[in-house]
Amino acid sequence: MFDGLTFYELLNLVSILAVAATISGFMAGLLGVGGGILMVPALYYAFTVLHFDETTKMHLSLGTSLAIIIPTSVMSTKTHMQFKAVDFALIKSFGLFVVAGVILGTVMASNLETKKLLLLFSIFSACVGIFFIFFREKLGETPRNIPSAIKSFIGTFIGFISVPLGIGGGSLSVPFMRLFGYSIRNAIGTSAAIGFLISVAGAVSMSLSGRLFDDVNSPLSYGYVNLPGFLVFVPITMMMAPIGARLVHKIDKGLLSKIFGFFLLIIAVRSFYEYLHF
Repeated sequence: MFDGLTFYELLNLVSILAVAATISGFMAGLLGVGGGILMVPALYYAFTVLHFDETTKMHLSLGTSLAIIIPTSVMSTKTHMQFKAVDFALIKSFGLFVVAGVILGTVMASNLETKKLLLLFSIFSACVGIFFIFFREKLGETPRNIPSAIKSFIGTFIGFISVPLGIGGGSLSVPFMRLFGYSIRNAIGTSAAIGFLISVAGAVSMSLSGRLFDDVNSPLSYGYVNLPGFLVFVPITMMMAPIGARLVHKIDKGLLSKIFGFFLLIIAVRSFYEYLHF
């Protein structure tokens, strides 16, 4: 796996992954996103430096990101539960559709070329960045009942699109709940729990898809999940997610949302550059 890398190159690589893991875990708890929108480009960079197969390294980044989100979402959800900010009634009526969407999303992700996945990720990052900068704090907080038909459609869509993006769905589920009057804190807490469903179903389906159907043989990987990437990220994200989740209930997040939004725009531009030069 590390052929051709000097000790300093390897140290630089691990350092970059560690920094990305710190930011991802903190943002997962603070903003209700699984952190995948930061982990995917970091993992993609790592697999590029390690000379992984061009045709599968984006798929591997997505699957590994989803696996990393599993423990992160658990820690984040547990912290939000302490503040009674998780709506389990919504999750029960929502979850089955989310999982069904994840399975459909895995089929799409496994069959898309890396270049197309890069373009999709770039467009999504830009859209989420714009949302965080201009719209996140402007939605009202008058709770309204969510019709069953909308739950089934949106739940399936969130699960479906999360896999080819390698995310826990928070970038979609938080604004969706905010549109129906959920408070920002309850939207973030419930989103963390939904992220657990997406990440478990997504990581399992991506690993099995890569192993059983696509016969992926990337170093130290099972299907589309890479073990070293998982091991570098998990301890750090699990430590940082509860810190971010606690701060949700203590600070004003307006400025931070805008900073995060601008950061996502930078990621979008970088991903689009990779797409143009792939």
